[in-house]
Amino acid sequence: MVGTALNTAVIGCGIGGQAAALFLSRAGHQVTVFEGFATPKALGAGLLLQPTGQAILDKLGLLGEILGAGARVERLYGTNRAGRDVLDLSYADENTDWFGIGIHRGVLFSALHDEVSRSGIHLCTDSQVLSFTQDGSQAILELADRSQGGFDLVVVAEGGSLRLPPNIWVRSKSVPYPWGALWTLCPDPEGRFPHTLRQYYDRASVMIGVLPIGHNPSDPSGSPNVSFFWSLKAAELQRWRGNDLDSWKDDVRRYWPEADYLLCSITSDEQLLPATYRDNVMWPWNVGRVVYIGDAAHCTSPQLGQGANLALVDAYVLSETLTGRRATPETIPRALTDYSRRRRDHISYYQLASRLLTPFFQSEGRALAVLRDAFLGPFCRFPPTRSFMVRTLAGVHKGLLGTFRF
Repeated sequence: MVGTALNTAVIGCGIGGQAAALFLSRAGHQVTVFEGFATPKALGAGLLLQPTGQAILDKLGLLGEILGAGARVERLYGTNRAGRDVLDLSYADENTDWFGIGIHRGVLFSALHDEVSRSGIHLCTDSQVLSFTQDGSQAILELADRSQGGFDLVVVAEGGSLRLPPNIWVRSKSVPYPWGALWTLCPDPEGRFPHTLRQYYDRASVMIGVLPIGHNPSDPSGSPNVSFFWSLKAAELQRWRGNDLDSWKDDVRRYWPEADYLLCSITSDEQLLPATYRDNVMWPWNVGRVVYIGDAAHCTSPQLGQGANLALVDAYVLSETLTGRRATPETIPRALTDYSRRRRDHISYYQLASRLLTPFFQSEGRALAVLRDAFLGPFCRFPPTRSFMVRTLAGVHKGLLGTFRF
């Protein structure tokens, strides 16, 4: 332990919250995690762990377990209806040590949660934090049935819904994206979709994707699985349920015949679950002795696959900042201001990139799709732009031209 042991509350038992709790506990701080659900669980299907997220899991000693359960992803490949290559990026084109890991969100959650359980971190479930107050010396959490205070540090990591509003001194807004997706998990016993995140586009209004994720805890066969997703307007997600499933499958086959192999495992529309996205913008990410991390601070569209990775990096940098500054209860506000400064360029780049890129893949903009199909392919082949794009995919850009380093 370096510095003074801090009495710390972490709000939210997701990926970022658990990673923050582990790093802070290992630094010698007393950590209590508050979770609104009676039983903590993962929400969502597959995600892509970039080299940045992998580095954080390695620091936690969990990367080996994740590698064994996930699927190695070496390439991002997208084609359009005309059969033209729109997007073709390989991690190895920039760094032969880089690759992605497609993984079931529940597997990653369980690896973190098992480590939290072994660490002695105090977990308060069924404890929805409604608000917080703070004076110069401590923060007090207001729960539905009680108040709990005396915290030197509060880490808000409750996800992208911003149920817990930031203080008036923090500028923030949360805007829903007009497009979402339907997703499901499909077994791939023959391994037809290995090592590549594949996408199919028709204009910007149709996007179909398949991400290999390796082990699915809900599949007793033990076959490798993939996460299958179908882009759809957010307003249509709920109305879609109850439609003719066979007609929908025919639509998918017409766009992408190879997907028929996966569609056979979809026998009910209830297997396809809706996902919506938000664009959370906040600055700074701290007020007093409270700090926001992960999606609570900077939720984005999943187009760049950075959400979980940014949350993991947040957790590490927060702990490193507190340790490096030898933070005490009195110096917490200054340390959190330093944390926001250190994370600003990295996070702002990915928020802006996601915001700009998403309409090229999920919108009614025909002109945007024409530009995408005309230029992304050549950009992938031209070494300077290919390098820039792979580095963006890998999560290592900091600002426009900088590099994120640990």
